[in-house]
Amino acid sequence: MSGLPAEDHRQNTMASSLADWSLKRALSSIVSRGSLIVMTAGGRALTFGDGTGELVCVRFTDNRAQWAFLIDADARLGELYMDGRFLVEHGSLYDFVAMMLREAQNSTHPLIARIIDHVRTKLRIFRHRNLPRRSKTNVAHHYDLDGRLYALFLDADRQYSCAYFEHPDQSLEEAQLAKKRHLAAKLSIEPDNSILDIGCGWGGLALHLAEQAPGGYVLGVTLSEEQHDYASKRVQASLSEAPAEVQFALRDYRSLTGRFDRIVSVGMFEHVGLSSYRTFFRKCAELLEDDGIMVLHTIGCSSTPGFTTPWLDKYIFPGGYIPALSEIVPEIEAAGLSITDVEVLRLHYAYTLESWRERFMARWDEVAKLYDERFCRMWEYYLSTAEAAFRYEDLVVFQIQITKRNDVLPLTRNYITDHEARSASKIDVEGPVEGKADHILVG
Repeated sequence: MSGLPAEDHRQNTMASSLADWSLKRALSSIVSRGSLIVMTAGGRALTFGDGTGELVCVRFTDNRAQWAFLIDADARLGELYMDGRFLVEHGSLYDFVAMMLREAQNSTHPLIARIIDHVRTKLRIFRHRNLPRRSKTNVAHHYDLDGRLYALFLDADRQYSCAYFEHPDQSLEEAQLAKKRHLAAKLSIEPDNSILDIGCGWGGLALHLAEQAPGGYVLGVTLSEEQHDYASKRVQASLSEAPAEVQFALRDYRSLTGRFDRIVSVGMFEHVGLSSYRTFFRKCAELLEDDGIMVLHTIGCSSTPGFTTPWLDKYIFPGGYIPALSEIVPEIEAAGLSITDVEVLRLHYAYTLESWRERFMARWDEVAKLYDERFCRMWEYYLSTAEAAFRYEDLVVFQIQITKRNDVLPLTRNYITDHEARSASKIDVEGPVEGKADHILVG
């Protein structure tokens, strides 16, 4: 009996040494630049990189945490950080994940990671069958959080999608306004137009578009009860004369009827689900007038199709999927629609997320009062990894302009910049707009 503790100690020492050796071998093949120190559960300090840049120091609290990171960092690192089993002791979490994603571009992932990635890519279509009931549940998971949370880090208009930075030093507020102008320009809105905003969020874009269509009407639809209530109150609270009638409806886009001159969807397509793309575009074709214009703004992948990070799918955006352009275009064509313009926004979302992350971190204590410290770490991980992915991986934003006919837009893209210049020269009315559109059919 007296020999067992010594034997256990020897086995634990061997297990710890193996975990440390595996970790050193894995990270040595990835990190060649920068300055990284990893404190292992066994107390060893492993050094990586060429010593340049700001020091980043992290620590694992137990051997199982190290193995979880090595075997499946996509699924487990976020959980380890949330649970306090992976700690950042110098630098920030963003500094660490940014280094990992930046350096991983120049290395070959371990075999087990490549196998897991391959399986997840093959199974992606089966995990994203977002039927109406499931879609509403998925949306509620993220967008029906306490509205005070979003007020802490978004701009005043609550634009929760990629901003359009006309220059890197532009403020978040200015860049979000530029995004709305950019979309309005691509929609080529005219007086008396009917406009549908699929996935309208808190209503800011719909209200901006209403200013562009005097005499027309705008319908914004969402599955989020919190967003619907907030957007509806913005309309009801307005004391000004609405240039266009505005209505917000708590509806699934699949239940809509009627026809619209313009359709826009921003930051919603990521929640449609790969297996529902054909349904989405066929419905849009049904709703769009023959001389109408649609603009789809969605996060996308600039390389071949992949999979949703399992941590993100579990904790942040259940049912979400980031499509490659090759997965979108065939479904647009199959719906009888034509692509008239594609713009790829590079780094714009990285700048947007940087602003959100910095604002979130500055209001950490207030978020913790709404939820708890674990929730704060979860959102820090979400915002940090997303920003790093848009900087160093293949995530971009696609803005795809779609029509049914090839003669409804000018011959050149000059009309876009001309519209933006005219819009920027005016005082934008960025407040609530009152009115409703009872004559629009919403199912």
